[in-house]
Amino acid sequence: MTLILSSTSDICPLSGRTVRSLTLGCKLNFAETASLLDRLRERGAEDAAKGQPADIVVVNSCSVTAEADQKCRQGIRRLIRQNPGACCIVMGCYAQLKPQEVAAIEGVTRVVSQQEKGRVAEMIEEIVCGAAADTAAVQDTTASHKVTEFVPSCSRGNRTRYFIKVQDGCNYFCTYCTIPLARGRSRNGSIASLVEQAQDVARRGGKEIVITGVNIGDFGRTTGESFFDLVHALDQVEGIERYRISSIEPNLLTDEIIDFCARSRAFMPHFHIPLQSGCDEVLRLMHRRYDTALFRSKVERIRQVMPDAFIGVDVIVGTRGETEEYFEQAYRFIESLDVQQLHVFPYSERPGTRALEIPHVVTSEQKHERSQRLLALSDAKHAAFCERYRGTERPVLWENGAGWTDNYIRVEGNGRTNTITLHRL
Repeated sequence: MTLILSSTSDICPLSGRTVRSLTLGCKLNFAETASLLDRLRERGAEDAAKGQPADIVVVNSCSVTAEADQKCRQGIRRLIRQNPGACCIVMGCYAQLKPQEVAAIEGVTRVVSQQEKGRVAEMIEEIVCGAAADTAAVQDTTASHKVTEFVPSCSRGNRTRYFIKVQDGCNYFCTYCTIPLARGRSRNGSIASLVEQAQDVARRGGKEIVITGVNIGDFGRTTGESFFDLVHALDQVEGIERYRISSIEPNLLTDEIIDFCARSRAFMPHFHIPLQSGCDEVLRLMHRRYDTALFRSKVERIRQVMPDAFIGVDVIVGTRGETEEYFEQAYRFIESLDVQQLHVFPYSERPGTRALEIPHVVTSEQKHERSQRLLALSDAKHAAFCERYRGTERPVLWENGAGWTDNYIRVEGNGRTNTITLHRL
């Protein structure tokens, strides 16, 4: 729906202009794009009709792998080709890490750093209205350690589920990762402002909120608050029936947080915890801040206080230094964990990371073979978890004839009841 505040161009400077966007990468990017589009609509812009060229195109880029960089370049060129003459803005991680490379793509109007992404709507307005002095340059090459701006973001996944960004950036410098370079240091919004966002979601009919960020357990660097304080405050927002924590580092997932989620009103028995490797030596090479013993203790604590919880795990395969012996150790450890799903990522070498100093390179063929083994293990674990609940009754939040149980099992049904007996999964 288009928001027209006034027919006067002074109040709606983008009135009559159309916009189209492309978002790549994580849920955080999607939340940021959605919030930007809302701000453009408030200025009078309308979503471009299908098949019609837009006046404004926005690309929110990703740079987690070399393949992600390539997809960004392809996406930018495709949008420029399909929307000739459009004002083309590129933001996100790829834009931060390789701004000159992005700016060299013919048709790109402006490349925006992470520090300036909160001003994108104003930039577009200045460019479109002819007030910008330079409309063909990298906007800002702010170094990542100087990125201090926290830009609030909220997106709707469907009619009832929303994603709210509570934190951005990361102070961890894992050897394989470019996130601190791409998104800057850890920073966050205030609990009061985030509670207000959750209340707004409730007013708009949202029933479930997924809490997102880069390293959400590190919440409070900006405000001196804590992630535990945040979940406690959000749990009290009336109208929100469910919260899910998108991903939290195992060393920051305290027993206090786990125990609160177990007894809370609205936090679901659902956790996503990045493991990355089940081998202590590889974790040391990665500069991760925990070992396998700590990770196991977190899984066991969750299982102790929430026996029905769904636990998802991130795993990277084929990092430098991951010998065959180390991978087998990792596989056996993961196999022994009572977790329900693995998100498996083949390692991709990234310029500027310390992982490039580590000897022993894993071949592409080995990465593929290891990925397939872990994906098969994931399928088996997920199937066993679903089978465990066949014939039982769980609360369900429905959406268009399908829904998710509290412990993240997808079901189908007529949506007329809040619970369902799981016979067919």
